[in-house]
Amino acid sequence: MTAINPVTTLEIEDGIAVLTLDSPPVNALSATVRAGIRDGVAQASADPAVQGIVLICAGKTFIAGADITEFGKPPVGPALQEVQALIEDAPKPVVAAIHGTALGGGLEVALVCHYRVATRSAKCGLPEVKLGLLPGAGGTQRLPRIVGAARALEMVTSGEHVPAAAAAEMGLVDALTDDAALRADAIAFTRKVIAEGRPLRKVRDLNEKVEAARGQPELFAEFRRANARRFRGFDAPEYNIRCIEAAVNLPFDQGLATERKLFLELMQGTQSAAQRYYFFASRQVWNLPDVPADTPLIPVKRVGIIGAGTMGGGIAMNFLNAGIPVTIVETAQPALERGVRTIRANYDNTARKGRLSAAAVEQRIALLTPTLDLAQLADADLVIEAVFEDMAVKKEVFGKLDKIAKPGAILATNTSALDVNEIAASTSRPESVIGLHFFSPANVMKLLEVVRGDQTSKPVIRTSMELARKIGKIAALVGVCPGFVGNRMLAQRQREAQKLVLEGALPWDVDRVLYQFGFPMGPFAMSDLAGLDLGWTREKSSSSTLREILCEMDRRGQKTGAGYYDYDEKRNAKPSPVVEQIIRDFAARQGKSSRTVSDQEILERCIYPMINEGARILQEGKAIRASDIDVVWVNGYGWPVYRGGPMCYADTIGLDKVLATMKRFEAELGADFKPARLLEDLVAQGKRFADLK
Repeated sequence: MTAINPVTTLEIEDGIAVLTLDSPPVNALSATVRAGIRDGVAQASADPAVQGIVLICAGKTFIAGADITEFGKPPVGPALQEVQALIEDAPKPVVAAIHGTALGGGLEVALVCHYRVATRSAKCGLPEVKLGLLPGAGGTQRLPRIVGAARALEMVTSGEHVPAAAAAEMGLVDALTDDAALRADAIAFTRKVIAEGRPLRKVRDLNEKVEAARGQPELFAEFRRANARRFRGFDAPEYNIRCIEAAVNLPFDQGLATERKLFLELMQGTQSAAQRYYFFASRQVWNLPDVPADTPLIPVKRVGIIGAGTMGGGIAMNFLNAGIPVTIVETAQPALERGVRTIRANYDNTARKGRLSAAAVEQRIALLTPTLDLAQLADADLVIEAVFEDMAVKKEVFGKLDKIAKPGAILATNTSALDVNEIAASTSRPESVIGLHFFSPANVMKLLEVVRGDQTSKPVIRTSMELARKIGKIAALVGVCPGFVGNRMLAQRQREAQKLVLEGALPWDVDRVLYQFGFPMGPFAMSDLAGLDLGWTREKSSSSTLREILCEMDRRGQKTGAGYYDYDEKRNAKPSPVVEQIIRDFAARQGKSSRTVSDQEILERCIYPMINEGARILQEGKAIRASDIDVVWVNGYGWPVYRGGPMCYADTIGLDKVLATMKRFEAELGADFKPARLLEDLVAQGKRFADLK
């Protein structure tokens, strides 16, 4: 065995050179890895004793992609295209032996090998679109030559990971094997290629499948139409489509030039920068500076949930999905039965869509124990309260829990805004109390705000974070303050949206601007979807807000066919002249005169105060990092990932611009726009939120 460099070895076995990459954790295509492949293939190609070459990886995976830490930095080492050309033009057959994942640049390397052998558990994909990019090393030109244009379009625009069996069926890999036999079978396959005199097959020369799509522009037009909603706002999917069009309609080298040009445009754009920022933010969020990685974990083998309503049932499903038994408690049998029926219905719907087997549904339901007896939670390792959002009610529940729960159990509240410290004070063990703020619907939404109280112990914090990972959530650790991070910032946007409609903007104007910015829907459309009567009662209604007036008129949102908007029988929304007049009359009674409000003002007044509040949150230490705030907003509130999150967006447009606009609004509109001290300090220092450590 010969060491080519620190991460690459070459071993010759009866005429077959086995080039092994070993660069943990995922054999990313760093400069060292690229150099190792180049030098190893060159050495094997020049050795007369070598008849064929197997490229294989040690560890848990094949090459899982580019080393994105090199993005935006001066190039070092050989370019990937240079390495690929050496493989593709090798005078001896080169076979890629794939296990784990061959993703992005990893699959692009495999595509320049003459043949590919994969384990049955392997997966292949080109996920660059998720970073706002396209495969920049020939992936968009070679992939359709193997799998066809239609399949390539779906793969490059979704970034999906294709299982090995499907990859073999579409011709992406040539043979399948078991994990333990990969090395031996790849060598045997290479010998078979040599013995049968098979050609050194270059994917770039396989034109049959792209020629079949040539002259069919409707293929691409229909794909764009069918996916318009999914691709809305994103640049990268369209650029990927153009590359596949180039593969179909242009000679290979011209298509490659098109791919390179479009890749560089994306790489230099703000969307990819934001999506790459978010990629690292979503990993950094798990790093807790004051909670060491060796902090003991509390075993959680059984979970108790108090409340079987929408939130409680959704929370329960997360743990059932992870194979953790759940005891769910209600105060009345009808409510309990209704909650269990809803859980069952959710699972049955998933099964009908083919995403869950009937057996899997029964396994999950079998883990659920419904009860009216709070004492049944005595053996739970974690108890989550999901009752009405009222401090007195929650304190009463925790007082009872304190007497029932076993020593060491984690006591969690699902409050979305209330003081976790006050709740913890109603127990004799505040160190065991933590906030676990799930977002509705809890069985779907990815975000979990983990709210540490002043006395919450480090084992409780670390256990909560690791449990979030186990149930498939992305968790952000935040501190106690009204609304925590997400809702505290949302309140700024909601306040300004309501003020804007009294000054002359209409609900559909505000919604349109925020929708065009990239949100799934604006605040008024969202209110109609959720129901305007959440927390409203006719007995206490005083016609003091637009929402109260609409509820009093039974305009309570989509469910009643009217809210801020009018709805048809299919719940399609249209602006309501009735609501427009209600707004005009309400504003006049308050002495407000109507004016023209520009789209720019709507956007700045809704977004900039959120950024300013994020600065206050950082200033107060209620979030660890600016990037944690962005993770909250992308995962919990639909902030477009191609804008990175509110704090990333602020860095992108310039903190000096945000500060100047806030000062102008403060002078014109009052103290709601007073800039945070941290924002002023960062501008004075010429720094960004990303510079905070």
